[in-house]
Amino acid sequence: MEQVDAVVIGAGVVGLAVARALARVGREVMVLEQAEAIGTGTSSRNSEVIHAGIYYPAGSLKARLCVQGKAQLYAYCAERGIGHQRCGKLIVATTPSQRAALPAIVEKARANGVDDLRLIDAAEAQALEPALRCLGAVLSPSTGIVDSHALMLGLLGDVENAGGLLACHSGVKRLAVATGGIEVETVDGTRLQARTVINAAGHGACALAAGMAGLDARHVPQPWLAKGSYFTLAGRVPFARLIYPAPEPDKHLTGLGVHLTLDLGGQAKFGPDVQWVQAQDDLQVDPARGEAFYAEVRRYWPALPEGALQPGYAGLRPKISGPNEPAADFRIDGPAVHGVPGLVNLFGIESPGLTSCLAIGDAVVAALGSGM
Repeated sequence: MEQVDAVVIGAGVVGLAVARALARVGREVMVLEQAEAIGTGTSSRNSEVIHAGIYYPAGSLKARLCVQGKAQLYAYCAERGIGHQRCGKLIVATTPSQRAALPAIVEKARANGVDDLRLIDAAEAQALEPALRCLGAVLSPSTGIVDSHALMLGLLGDVENAGGLLACHSGVKRLAVATGGIEVETVDGTRLQARTVINAAGHGACALAAGMAGLDARHVPQPWLAKGSYFTLAGRVPFARLIYPAPEPDKHLTGLGVHLTLDLGGQAKFGPDVQWVQAQDDLQVDPARGEAFYAEVRRYWPALPEGALQPGYAGLRPKISGPNEPAADFRIDGPAVHGVPGLVNLFGIESPGLTSCLAIGDAVVAALGSGM
């Protein structure tokens, strides 16, 4: 059995950022990816937004790592010439109850260390975005967008430049606690013994951990899949910033509404919605869902033309909280949690995982502690 130092399972943006963080502290890293290329799962099916850190509970990992990761990500992209734009975001109120909730959004963000939000009235919001209709808004200047594929290529380059290795078509079949390390068996029968294993398998992380010999099952949460569909806009978009509807106070469990995001080419898309599904391959966008999108978007953009929305793509959030439950926090379960030396399980790394990826990498290194 081949002896290896550190194995990272999963070559999405989080797995690659973790591999980079390990390589930066001198570890010899092997990244195992079941697909034919990096970032083919959640990492390529999201909104590519750099989040400010507004909505998450104060003190949560999501709040802390989003704010830390945002600063790291902007600096990394600027240093490496990775496409990104600090375009800003408006959180818009279209009902009196939403408008009444805007100050609480600013306060929640401030508790998370985000102190650049500003309440603006309808006139100022419409001066910034003339096509917008609202009763008031919150301006978030530090929200942005990033070329996620270019980011992943940059992270992979750092790993490889440090002597790390990526092996695609190398899905992991089984993990087992063994004397002196963790056994890793891939689907093609290759067997490795690693000193450190990071389970960054996204949708497959819970199942992989649940089947791990020597890991107590009580340390593995139940996985859930929440499908989010996006519709793209045919034609030119009249907005320069991202537009998010303010959350309704009585709908705090249903997501953040149908929001408008932009890519670096100026193409607009709307979504995601929330649809609980059973299968990881359920990635088709149902055109019929577009009708609800029109109604939601016209709350803040009344002039959205009929027929302008086209089915785009869908992604799956690897959640560890189910329908009608508050969103679970990230879980970065190291040896202090489960007692297995050298193992870190990453569970529930959904949004803001992209924004937080570099900070998550640092947190994994910290979770391994002095025994890594």
